[in-house]
Amino acid sequence: MLSKLVKEHQVRTSRLREENEIKRKVALSSVGTATVEMLDAVNGGVADIFNNQKKIEAESRNLQVQTQRFSKQSAQWLSLVNNFNESLKEIGDIENWGKTIENDMTSIARTLDFAAKQATSE
Repeated sequence: MLSKLVKEHQVRTSRLREENEIKRKVALSSVGTATVEMLDAVNGGVADIFNNQKKIEAESRNLQVQTQRFSKQSAQWLSLVNNFNESLKEIGDIENWGKTIENDMTSIARTLDFAAKQATSE
């Protein structure tokens, strides 16, 4: 009878070990699946963030290029405006010079007329 109890105990123990091993394998498999699912969820968010970051960097480079173009264009416009202002100043100077010469010539003509009248009257 004792040997029968020992054998039954050994069989039950062996069965429990097998069931525990099966449950351990199922638990490990479930943990592995859960881990993979959680990593996929986290990595999906990280991938979205990474893609957004790449888009932002591309837009930033594009904005920098456009800013440089605008800066060059503004410098060209400023140069054109400065040249135009200089031309206007030169036109004003030429006009002033012309008026000065005209006044001088008028003054010389009057003086010559006066001198001619004085010479004829004497």
